[in-house]
Amino acid sequence: MHKPQPLVTFTGVQKTYDGQSLVVRDLNLEIQKGEFLSLLGPSGSGKTTTLMMLAGFESPTSGDILLDGKAITRTPPHKRNFGMVFQNYALFPHMTVADNIAYPLRVRKLASAEREAKVKRALDMVQMGPMGGRYPSQLSGGQQQRVALARALVFDPQLVLMDEPLGALDKQLREHMQIELKALHRQLGITFVYVTHDQSEALTMSDRVAVFNEGVIQQIDPVDRLYEEPVNRFVAGFVGDNTVLEGQSVGNDTLQLANGQRLRGRCMQPCPAQQSIQASIRPERIALATEVHTSNVLDATLRDVIYFGDHLRLRCTVQGQPEISVKVPLGHAGAIAEGSQVRLYLPPEHLRLYP
Repeated sequence: MHKPQPLVTFTGVQKTYDGQSLVVRDLNLEIQKGEFLSLLGPSGSGKTTTLMMLAGFESPTSGDILLDGKAITRTPPHKRNFGMVFQNYALFPHMTVADNIAYPLRVRKLASAEREAKVKRALDMVQMGPMGGRYPSQLSGGQQQRVALARALVFDPQLVLMDEPLGALDKQLREHMQIELKALHRQLGITFVYVTHDQSEALTMSDRVAVFNEGVIQQIDPVDRLYEEPVNRFVAGFVGDNTVLEGQSVGNDTLQLANGQRLRGRCMQPCPAQQSIQASIRPERIALATEVHTSNVLDATLRDVIYFGDHLRLRCTVQGQPEISVKVPLGHAGAIAEGSQVRLYLPPEHLRLYP
C-alpha cells in the first residue's frame, strides 16, 4: 500500500532574521490532505514563523516548501490560494459582513450571482446567516471571529491557516468555538493548520500536534499518543499536567529516589545506570494505594485538598522531591484530611523515565 502524497512538505527549512540565531532550524514536516494539524509551543518556539513561511509572508532562509509536490517557496501569498484567520480578525470596518466575506471572491473576479451564493453558504456555515448586512463594529468578538473564518473559507481554499484565532475570546466562548471549528473541519474536509500556545486547545481540536521548542519540532503525533507517550522532558512538561520525581537510574527501567526507594517505570530514551533521571506521571494516573498495591507505592504527606468541581486535586509532599499533584474522584471528599499521611500508587506503565 503506497502512502498518499502529503499536501505540504517542508524539507530542511531554516529561518533566521539576523544571520545568527535560527528561529526555525532544519524543519522537516509533512502535512496530510484533510488533517487538522496544530503547531503548539511557547512564544518564540518557531511555530508562527513556520505558519508565516507556509502562508508566504515570510521566506525560508534555506530549504524548500512543496505543495502537492511542487515548490511554492517563491510563490507570493495571493497565488497560494490559502485561507488565513488571525487573532485580530483584520475585518474591513467600512464594509458590511457580507462584503467582507465577498472580498476574496471580488479579488478573484467571480460573477456577482456566484459571489452571492457563496457568501450565503459561508454565512450559514458559521451560523451567521441573518447578519450579512451588519458592520463589524456591531458584532461581538466571537461573531467577528466567525466572519473572519467565513471569509477564509468562502473561496474553497485547499488549506486554511490559523494563527491563535481564538486567543482574544473569553474561556467559555473559546471552548465553544473549538468544538464548532472541529465540527466544521470534519464537515468540510479541508486541511487546517492551526497555531496555538494553549495545549488543551491543541489536544481538543487536532488530529495531530507538532510540539515546537527553540525552532525544532520535539514531537509530532496524534493527540492521544502525544499525551500518553511524550518523547522527552520538554514535551512531558509542556503538554498537560505533570507530576515529576527526581532520582538515579539503577537500570531495568527503575528509578531510585534519594531516600533509597525504588520505582519502576518506562524509559522513553536510554537511561544508563547511575545517571540522574526524572520520572513524570500524569496526576490522574496516580491512585491512593490500597492493600493490593505492594510495589511502586510512595508515602507522602497531604498538604492541601483543592476542590475543582469535577475532581479533587491533592497536593502532596515527599521529602527531597518536587510537590506531587494527584487528581482523584469527588468520592474521596471528606475522607482524607490535610496534614495526614497518604500512600500513593504510581502505576509503572504510566511512569515515564527521562535522562
